[in-house]
Amino acid sequence: MPREMKPHEKRCDTKDSLAPATSPNLLQSELVETEFLEKVRARTPARLLLGRAGAGYPTAAQLDLRQAHAAARDAVRAELDLEKQFGAEFLNRWGLFEVSTSARSKDEYLLRPDLGRFFPETSRAEILRRVTPQSNLQIVIGDGLSVTAVFLQVPQMLPRLYERANSCGWKLGQIFVVRHCRVGILNQIGELLQPSVAVLLIGERPGLATAESLSAYMAYRPQLTHTDADRNLISNIHARGVSPSDAADRIIHLAATMMTAKISGTQLQAEETRSLEQ
Repeated sequence: MPREMKPHEKRCDTKDSLAPATSPNLLQSELVETEFLEKVRARTPARLLLGRAGAGYPTAAQLDLRQAHAAARDAVRAELDLEKQFGAEFLNRWGLFEVSTSARSKDEYLLRPDLGRFFPETSRAEILRRVTPQSNLQIVIGDGLSVTAVFLQVPQMLPRLYERANSCGWKLGQIFVVRHCRVGILNQIGELLQPSVAVLLIGERPGLATAESLSAYMAYRPQLTHTDADRNLISNIHARGVSPSDAADRIIHLAATMMTAKISGTQLQAEETRSLEQ
């Protein structure tokens, strides 16, 4: 005689156990959602809807974040080594030499941003000895907060910049490198070399999206009294942002606009806005 089932027991039906866990309509909905997310993610480096494991990220997402954080820390802490990172051939081709700001170490540079905006007397003398002043365009390379960005993007930009500047008939100043560099060093460069336009290619502060982003800060006849309001910026120069080639074209176009208008920064933006409205 079969055993009577107790109330808490559930009959195991073979048919039910072999049935699909989800309906075809639900599977189709999930497929559409996945395709939509893939299209969105292809347009942004943002980490969207990564899912979760309990109260945290899934293991793969957590490892990816930790890797990005480590890359950012490495980019900030790394010291510039011209021959190792650029190579002897590149240095010889462009005649690059290096000077330093008043920050004597990476730690001092990070703790004292003000020291990264001024040259010591030894650096000033070296620049004046090796660079002819009063050029139309003076390009300077600064390590900034991402050495990684500098050695990945700058070699791709310089040939294009040089070619475009020559096609404009401009006098190009000797390019040099500044260690422990902050954006404000543009003012010192303007005081020493008096170029029409100064361009500082400098590593951006890295984030979890990329540690390889370069910026180009530009100013028309920079002076010691200038602030950020007197400068223009082309940022996010990297593989997934503004390409080095496009950035070089934008730099030359902006430099030409500065030379014509004889201004830079917010004044230049206001002038361009007025021109568009007329």
